[in-house]
Amino acid sequence: MKLKCLPEDFRVIELTDRPTHGRGSFAIYRLTKQSLGTPEAMDTILRRWNLARQQVSYGGLKDRHAVTEQFVTIKNGPRSDLSQTNLELNYLGQTERPFDAADIRGNRFEIVMRSMADAELASAQQALSDVVASGVPNYFDDQRFGSLGQSGEFIAVPWCRGDYERALWLALADPNEHDRPEDRKEKQLLRDRWGDWLGLKTDMPRGSRRSIVTFLVDHPTDFRRALALMRSDLRGLWLSAFQSAIWNRLLTESLCDLCRPEQLFDVTFGERPSPFYCSLDEDQRRELLELRLPLPSARLKLESGPLFDRLHRALAEFALEPRTMRVKFPRDAFFSKGQRAAIYVPANVQYQADRDELYEGHNKMVLAFDLPRGSYATILIKRLTEIA
Repeated sequence: MKLKCLPEDFRVIELTDRPTHGRGSFAIYRLTKQSLGTPEAMDTILRRWNLARQQVSYGGLKDRHAVTEQFVTIKNGPRSDLSQTNLELNYLGQTERPFDAADIRGNRFEIVMRSMADAELASAQQALSDVVASGVPNYFDDQRFGSLGQSGEFIAVPWCRGDYERALWLALADPNEHDRPEDRKEKQLLRDRWGDWLGLKTDMPRGSRRSIVTFLVDHPTDFRRALALMRSDLRGLWLSAFQSAIWNRLLTESLCDLCRPEQLFDVTFGERPSPFYCSLDEDQRRELLELRLPLPSARLKLESGPLFDRLHRALAEFALEPRTMRVKFPRDAFFSKGQRAAIYVPANVQYQADRDELYEGHNKMVLAFDLPRGSYATILIKRLTEIA
């Protein structure tokens, strides 16, 4: 099976009940982008309209390798449209407050799965029936772990331990499969000459990494403040990646406790294999639909019990405890609070099977469905295409 052969093979449409025609100082827009990440799209808008970053607000990050629609607000933003290569920003009206994640009701996905053999198609159709009946584990998927580099170390782990130099090294120098050629060159320089701040400043091109190096020329061991100079949205992503990995481990143990071994099969994604279930009996389905697992951090106060033990085991893998899962500096960085459903059941599911016009002799499956905010369509696709 092949996914995302064309940008339009993967569409995401943000759903909201928030009115888009009202009064207020915030202009609200619909952003449509293709083959572009949300942060890159925002950078383009900031440059074109000469805006400060704090003027712009949106509910979440949308896939780079897709055609996506999402809502954006701009404080005192232009009451006009913006057209640029790979993005369209359409002005909808005015509103009284910024758009944020709480305003997202969910997302509508339209996905084309291509190059499917007859047996693959039949298996996916059967799996889709199981998914509609029993749902899918609500894991955080690969997209959440984009900051995890070749080392396999989460930036948040040394940060929580107070090892600011290691955290900074991972952030600036750890190779990543998503690196552009210029990123690879800069990171190689940093790995080869870490600590030679003056020489690095001379040889590195202008940019965000060089800005950190420039600070270190004057403050050669102040890695604590150097880390704080990194963009706050990036620091938030590092914390989210680690928190998501721990949450996935809590869900893994919950599924292993609630399901029989013969119901489970492993799928590799993120940074480790995780169990999925084939189907559930009615009691299991009811219990998992009601189960909500907390986002772990030092702020989470748990009584002794199975969840407490699971969290301790998950963090022990990283030489941390629940009370040490926090960052002391800077004060604008913290792990999220909240709960997340253990499984999700897609709504408004539609699908159509046909011959694939791109891959002769193969089939395609065209899927459309709604998911709750924060749930990953790619987890559902993994469930349809992995053989139990």
